[in-house]
Amino acid sequence: MRAILAGGGFGDSRAMARLRKERPPTASTQLETLLGYPWPFAGRPPKHDVAAWTVTDDWPERVPVTETEVEVFERWFGDLFDEIFGSAS
Repeated sequence: MRAILAGGGFGDSRAMARLRKERPPTASTQLETLLGYPWPFAGRPPKHDVAAWTVTDDWPERVPVTETEVEVFERWFGDLFDEIFGSAS
């Protein structure tokens, strides 16, 4: 025990300071630096008015799916599909 303390191990604040790594800045600190004002903004966050949302369907009429993707869905959701649509057997 004496060798550890005498050798600058445990209890040596200079040794501990050398071992500490500087942490990267937090996301809030990075945003504050980038924007030039504090983040998060002061005050209560705005409420989301879902009535003002717009839903856009820009998917193609047919979406290509591989056989492997179908097998994955059947394996994970097979019981649910059988319950909803009835079993195939």
